[in-house]
Amino acid sequence: MRFPNSFRLALIGALSCLVLHAEEKADPVFAAWKAKVDPAVENGLRYLSRVQLKDGSFPDRYGDSTGIPALVGMTFLSKGHLPTEGPHAEAITRCIDFVLANQRENGLYEKGNGGSGPMYAHNISTLFLSEVSGMVDPERQKKIEQTLPKALALILRAQAVPKDERNRGGWRYHPGSNDSDTSCSGWALMALRSAKLNGAPVPDFAINDAVAYLRRHQDKERGCFGYSGNEDHARTLTGMGLLCLELCGKHGTPETTMAADYVMKNFRSFPGDQFEFYANYYAAQGMFQIGGRYWSEYAPWMYETYLKKQETDGSWESPEAGRVYGTSMMILAFTVPYRQLPIYQRDETVDETE
Repeated sequence: MRFPNSFRLALIGALSCLVLHAEEKADPVFAAWKAKVDPAVENGLRYLSRVQLKDGSFPDRYGDSTGIPALVGMTFLSKGHLPTEGPHAEAITRCIDFVLANQRENGLYEKGNGGSGPMYAHNISTLFLSEVSGMVDPERQKKIEQTLPKALALILRAQAVPKDERNRGGWRYHPGSNDSDTSCSGWALMALRSAKLNGAPVPDFAINDAVAYLRRHQDKERGCFGYSGNEDHARTLTGMGLLCLELCGKHGTPETTMAADYVMKNFRSFPGDQFEFYANYYAAQGMFQIGGRYWSEYAPWMYETYLKKQETDGSWESPEAGRVYGTSMMILAFTVPYRQLPIYQRDETVDETE
């Protein structure tokens, strides 16, 4: 699997247009909060830069896996910071180099304690490198173009492992797993979708099979998504299902509307939940994608609830995975209106004032 020669130049041009367009069309819901969100985000980014180790890893839970540096790297990108210039260039390049330095022969990005399983870290790492490709110096770009096809091939092989109908099309903890879960599958699907948008030859059937897998895990009456069933961990995972369907062309369908309605009924219960930061991250992304009254109601609640929970050092403490993870997930949720990550661009026909 190889990227086309025009891939990097095309992506640079696309990113430039996205940045200009984002400046031209500011999100009206976000406008009332921007003056408070901007300094909070920058304070959080300074925290992440400050605690990063020289090799690009982090002194926190799962900080020596590839997944956390990849997540942090996307956090910087989400605010428009670049790996070639600016105050956080060194931190971003350290994240990139750490992931690149820890790929196995089979294509897997893995190092240290990967948490729930190496495929989580691998999928997030693949997504990060796909998103940052085209923004880096020529030497790193060459390395990304060498390593990313192997990473994507591994994701495709893991999806193709023989599975029963319930699990077919998804991913689990390990490349050879013969079962699936929606959490790991969401990250894998976003990695494939990002790469395909950037010109990689990801087959349509891989995206379609992943979408079909997720749809089998949506409760047809309530609209929620479950982890291995249709409603286990639904409050945490329904935003994930909503986002993935939206990103894969299902905007405005009954499935996404039902999922968004479920999030609307439950998001005020996020605080104190075991996977609170994860739930908020996906809900924010999903509600922004569907737009209208959903984002108009969710965004003010999110900013009002979580701005005041930021620590004086700039971090947010996550009960599930620590400060580095918590800070990254919160900033990624906060910065969705900036539209700096290509994977999270929104259909501009969405009526934000609906």
